[in-house]
Amino acid sequence: MFRKMRLESNQTTEEEVIEMLNGATNGVLAVQGDEGYPYTVPLSFAYQDGKIYFHSTAETSHKIESISKNPKVSFCVVTQDQILPEAFNTLYRSVVLFGKARVLTEPADIARGIRPIVSKYSGEFMKEAGAYMKAEAGKFCVVEIEIEHMTGKAGS
Repeated sequence: MFRKMRLESNQTTEEEVIEMLNGATNGVLAVQGDEGYPYTVPLSFAYQDGKIYFHSTAETSHKIESISKNPKVSFCVVTQDQILPEAFNTLYRSVVLFGKARVLTEPADIARGIRPIVSKYSGEFMKEAGAYMKAEAGKFCVVEIEIEHMTGKAGS
């Protein structure tokens, strides 16, 4: 169903893929947008247990409406991009994954999805985060991507 990587020698291990996902601070989500056009949007995210989580401040955003129409998504993270002009080359490390996204609706699911995001970006403020999330409840939604296929690539 999913294509094999053309240059298998550049493929990273699953452990390296997870390391890249945990270390990256942003990624690019791709959805099928309006009238079939691809729509990509950079966003903050967290990886946990084979899933990607992110939040959105509006359930009527382009990305959320697109996910509601077609849950199939792709997500990309680039953790290294160093141009070597003298070698006409680039050092790179990246992850591309495919999966199905869904907006979480149950309070327990929302809490489960927002926890890794808060931990990743504001881990030292977890105590304060609880009060903040309660105050902001209803002003954001949390999306979970169930990963179906992911590959990492590194090389020059």
